[in-house]
Amino acid sequence: MTAREARSSALPLIGVGLAAGLLSGLFGIGGGTIIVPALALWLGMPQKLAAGTSVAAILPTAVVGAISYGVQGHVDWVAATCLAVGIVIGAQLGTYLLAKLPVGAIQWAFMIFMLVVVVSLWLIVPQREDQISITWITGLLLVLTGFVTGVLSGVLGVGGGIIVVPVLMFFFGSNDLVAKGSSLVMMIPGSISGTLGNLRRQNIDVRAALIVGLAACVCVPFSSVLATLLDPLVANVLFSLYILYITGQMLVRKLRSRG
Repeated sequence: MTAREARSSALPLIGVGLAAGLLSGLFGIGGGTIIVPALALWLGMPQKLAAGTSVAAILPTAVVGAISYGVQGHVDWVAATCLAVGIVIGAQLGTYLLAKLPVGAIQWAFMIFMLVVVVSLWLIVPQREDQISITWITGLLLVLTGFVTGVLSGVLGVGGGIIVVPVLMFFFGSNDLVAKGSSLVMMIPGSISGTLGNLRRQNIDVRAALIVGLAACVCVPFSSVLATLLDPLVANVLFSLYILYITGQMLVRKLRSRG
């Protein structure tokens, strides 16, 4: 399928959105790790445009996901607010870097970080009663976490959940459901901030973002309920397998581009 054919048909974009929504509700992520490669590799969109479009598509997905987790009581609003403050600032820097810098070195660092996360997911399984202990030091660290996540979100086109969810579990003592719900809340201002930056730089396909984002919203409520039914160990295993798949895909693309 050529890029022109992909643009003339909404069906491939709807399919991408449904897949992203399923993973978003299940793992507390924005779905950018599915959206970016799908737009770039399958639909022929330039990499930087795909990343910018993904950040915009994540917004409605994050809103629906945050509501779904919130009504079930699985959001730490203080932690989510601290993360949001950081990600708003970081997303602006990330979108600036996306327009100015090659992303190769950041992609390698991201892949290494993801492998560390996979090991952590197998070694530590949070209990559902675990909660984040909020102090002023914890709050500052959460803002810093949000900032770093925002930079990576803007550069790579991911919502940040694939980073924040494991960090909240293993460094801040959150249970898996609260980590996912808080992550989705954090993504809302992060996506708005990143989208505004990308709009100024004309780095968004608005039509594609709307179709993908709205399609994703259909699946998010159902997959967020499914997340509550999974045993934490099973959820960790599934999340780790997903991260390994994404990391493997990134590695293959990097090696092919070098060849």
